[in-house]
Amino acid sequence: MDPRLFLLNLLLRLTVKRKLKRLEDPLVLRALMERDASRLVPTPDAHFVDDLMRRPGEPRKVGMIEALWASCGRPDRRKVALHLHGGAYLAGSPRTHKHLGAAIAGAAGVRVVLPHYRRAPEHPFPAALDDALAAYRHLLAAGYTPEEIAVGGDSAGGGLAFALSLKLQAEGDPQPACLYGLSPWADLTGQAPSIRRNATRDAMLPAGRMPEVAAMYLSGHDEADPLASPAFGTWTTPPPSLLMASKREILMDDALRLAERLRDAGGDVQLELWRGVPHAWPIFRGRIAQADKAVAKVGSFIAHHLKAEPGI
Repeated sequence: MDPRLFLLNLLLRLTVKRKLKRLEDPLVLRALMERDASRLVPTPDAHFVDDLMRRPGEPRKVGMIEALWASCGRPDRRKVALHLHGGAYLAGSPRTHKHLGAAIAGAAGVRVVLPHYRRAPEHPFPAALDDALAAYRHLLAAGYTPEEIAVGGDSAGGGLAFALSLKLQAEGDPQPACLYGLSPWADLTGQAPSIRRNATRDAMLPAGRMPEVAAMYLSGHDEADPLASPAFGTWTTPPPSLLMASKREILMDDALRLAERLRDAGGDVQLELWRGVPHAWPIFRGRIAQADKAVAKVGSFIAHHLKAEPGI
């Protein structure tokens, strides 16, 4: 194994996974993610702009969404990727994922917007989905056409991206040009075989905490609802999709199930299963070569479907 990859997996196992096994308070998890994001991952030379996004016509108190716009190099300002950050629906923010957003922006030659969707347990399902929908509709209202928008995310944000696609379908909204999911958490039932099969191999996520975390987000809602677990969804005309997962992570089967559901609907699906890498490894862009390669593939995929000029 690549020495850097070996050391990263070891570091995650000895620090992040141990902390996640013990943590009880989501607020502590949020603070740790905010603190560790800048330490673990370097931010590429990029431009960041804070913004506020509000769904037109809605009261300010529920329609306003904080967001961060990221770009790197000279992006095509007519094209945008809506990236939904990970963090198990409990933690994470545009600030913790701005490095990933900027890297994807540079690789795709577009701008990336990261909305600060509401998080559980204070704001359980469907708050995150409602905010993702509001952010997407804001982009349409701002003048972007569906053909100029990509939607994706990592971990919980990856699952949320595909849940958003199902929500758009149900509401009669147009689909984006493409979807991508990086280690998507798409099955909240906890029944995927890879949870047990990879419990000891996963360097980051403790399998035993997954039901508890899912319950915080669902707050009694049906765990198999496709809008919470898009791995159970049924599409009519799904957008072209890119799915990436590690063969050693507990969420591997989430990507497999999503790919199967999309292909059953006639979708064009690019599924990639990587060896040896940790959960959501593209976030470690700049630290391991595998993350750099993954980000480049995501960027190329977005650029192709948005007809943009790929960057770094």
